[in-house]
Amino acid sequence: MDASGRRLVATMPLHAITSTYGEEGLRARFAVEIEKWPEQDQRRLNRALDLAARLHGADRREQEPYVNHLLRVAIRIMSHYGVHDADVVCAALLHDAVEDHAAELAGTTEPGTAEGDRQAAVAALAAEFGPRVAGLVAAVTNPEYAPDRDTHEQYREHVADSLRRDPWARIIKVSDFTDNGVGLIHTTGPRLRELAGKYAPLVPVLRGLIAQPDTPLDAAARQHILAQLDRAAERFTAVLPSSGSLG
Repeated sequence: MDASGRRLVATMPLHAITSTYGEEGLRARFAVEIEKWPEQDQRRLNRALDLAARLHGADRREQEPYVNHLLRVAIRIMSHYGVHDADVVCAALLHDAVEDHAAELAGTTEPGTAEGDRQAAVAALAAEFGPRVAGLVAAVTNPEYAPDRDTHEQYREHVADSLRRDPWARIIKVSDFTDNGVGLIHTTGPRLRELAGKYAPLVPVLRGLIAQPDTPLDAAARQHILAQLDRAAERFTAVLPSSGSLG
């Protein structure tokens, strides 16, 4: 992308970049966001992006490459939330790596348990990017759920418990949640109602967590996130009209 294109994507909404320029545009916006960071941080961030792109190379999210989602989650944290912490942005890029590609990330060659692969994957992230990045990814990684209980209920319990303990992980999760909520407009059929049912009850949980005094964001970023959560709640209510108020 040429210089004029980079200047343009630097000011565009993330989903407008996606629909107009795709992955190339999101990569250009990511480069713009980090171009004034220390060179050491830039190298780490680009390594994290390269690893995420390799692990998720064959993955799709609706009609787009999965890496687009990872880029938007990371860019939103920098651009909209004002976070300039390389560990947090690295973890944002890699937030689905352990959950979706544990064996590949760990370099496992022999069959093992899912839990063993995940532990090895977290250890691999710690070796490459440091224990804080690995811990943040672990905090936003969904566990293996008990088969005799409702999966969505267990998902909400895990999110609430994990994010209550780790304020920085809240920031990654709320950006991920925002991207998933916006993405519902590109989803149709039975999956639309299924995802809305999964995400809608989480809105008040995230709203409460972001409002906690230990959430490491300034007042403007918090208000921005709370407004996004309100819009997400409206969208979910439209999909699930019988669900009533989301709090």
